Amino acid sequence: MLSPVMRWISNQTWSSIMLSLRRWLCSRHHSLCILLILLVVCIAIQTFVTRQTRNDKLTGLPHLRFPVKSSLYPTLQNVWMDTHSESSMAAKPDMRSLQTEQVADLHHQNKDYGKLSDDNLLRSVAEVINIATDSQMKARIASPGKTFLPKQGRKPSLEHPGFSSKRIGKDFNAGPNKRNVNAPTISSFLEAHGNSGPTKANCHPQSHIVFLKTHKTASSTILNILYRYGESRNLTFALPQNKHSQLFYPFFFASHFVEGVSTKSVREFHIMCNHMRFRKSEVTKVMPEDTFYFSILRHPVAMMESIFTYFKSIPAFHTTHSLDEFLDNSWRNYNSSVLNNHYAHNILAFDFGFDNNVAAGAEDLEERATMAIATIERDFHLILISEYFDESMILLKHVLCWSLEDVASFRLNSRSEKTRHLLLPNTAEKIKRWNALDWRIYLHFNTTFWHKVGSVVGQEKLNKEISQLKELQAKLANICLKDGGAVDPSQVKDVGLKPFQYGAAIIQGYNLNPHLDRQMKTKCQRLVTPELQYTDHLYTQQFPEATAKHRQATKIVAPQHHRSDSTAMIGMVQEIEANRRQTIT
Repeated sequence: MLSPVMRWISNQTWSSIMLSLRRWLCSRHHSLCILLILLVVCIAIQTFVTRQTRNDKLTGLPHLRFPVKSSLYPTLQNVWMDTHSESSMAAKPDMRSLQTEQVADLHHQNKDYGKLSDDNLLRSVAEVINIATDSQMKARIASPGKTFLPKQGRKPSLEHPGFSSKRIGKDFNAGPNKRNVNAPTISSFLEAHGNSGPTKANCHPQSHIVFLKTHKTASSTILNILYRYGESRNLTFALPQNKHSQLFYPFFFASHFVEGVSTKSVREFHIMCNHMRFRKSEVTKVMPEDTFYFSILRHPVAMMESIFTYFKSIPAFHTTHSLDEFLDNSWRNYNSSVLNNHYAHNILAFDFGFDNNVAAGAEDLEERATMAIATIERDFHLILISEYFDESMILLKHVLCWSLEDVASFRLNSRSEKTRHLLLPNTAEKIKRWNALDWRIYLHFNTTFWHKVGSVVGQEKLNKEISQLKELQAKLANICLKDGGAVDPSQVKDVGLKPFQYGAAIIQGYNLNPHLDRQMKTKCQRLVTPELQYTDHLYTQQFPEATAKHRQATKIVAPQHHRSDSTAMIGMVQEIEANRRQTIT
């Protein structure tokens, strides 16, 4: 037991120590030091966790699937959602040219696309993230690192819990922490038309439509769908002036390119769907305010292979023997100032109205891709994906409140197998680097497409209606088609149904069954009529006086003898093709 004296000394010692410590802690200088130490420790912990996460994702975790709460990975979600051919029938042949490059997709994202960032990391992480939503529908996100490609008898399984109709993350127009509330969405479009969903009670078919027809994306088949829908309901098309087949592409669209605008001979246009280089401000001068805007994209690798074959005669391609040779010497072969060379580089971006001349290593590539995606999100209600044509048609059917028969089709403007070429994985990577802007646009909308499928249609209904659509198309093929499917152009008997041939591609057509009754023949004929002939037919119906004047002006003096119907049709096709070449060649 301590004596009173020792106890007093001990108390005084501890009191002095505590007093000194309190004075030291209260010092401003020392407080700043403590805060700095805590900050360094926090940064070190965060850096360690980030590196560990990145290593996990790049060393095998993408092959696993586990539920992730929506609160996890907030930074990655903010970046992902807004950094932002043929049909499924047409995609089966193209699939073979893409299978070899699928495996390489996931681990090549960081190699040539600039510095490693949350966006790059997300391309791997997206494989394992499930997005939970209120809808509780089951759906699957097409991974941006490894996009889903069509396989025989397989479709992307919508196997994860729910899609959110609510967009995740930042909006590119509004900044990193804001959302663009003015951007068009399917839900806002349906609500604006008194239509919360495509049910019999509240569904009203849409007839004011703009379809941006992109190149080599199964867009000719969609154009045929729109043509048939409009013609059967006496709708008015915004057709090119002077019987052109395109709206003076590749020039930026202007309202006076449409027949009837300058003369004010048309009160209301319902559908615009011919090739154009998009400019929203000019389109709105022609189309009503309640117009629905949509387009379609295709995997840039498959699309580039198709474009190289179809547009082989353009200056950028005509001196090269193979696609690999062009890609290996692209900047030597490609001159952006030469007419029609735009087909060779980021053609999707060009069609949407953006500058397509950007290199994979450009410092502003990500910024330009972000801006392009944000603009497309703002201007279009829906972007479809060519590789999933059947799913795209079911989604379009629901959004427009159309019937299944309205979206039934035969594959048009498709190539023969003879002109399809298998691509090596190395070639696929070259294409992604060369068309880096298109690649980023496709990655984003390949994902948002599945979100919309899940929120608008749902798994069960999607599967059911795809089966119904295929059954209907098989029935129509059995009734309409003599040969059961597409044939090479040399075998097409009716010259009026013979598709336009261009470049090195062999574009197939159809023969109709004989002895069809008048009503069925008209229906079948509309299904298989190629783009140029159908456009000419609609122009003649809408503008008979202009058609007569045009034919008189372009009439070639010929011997005065009777011309058969077949000869007259050949002349018409030649006239249409001549107009087409004014733009293409």
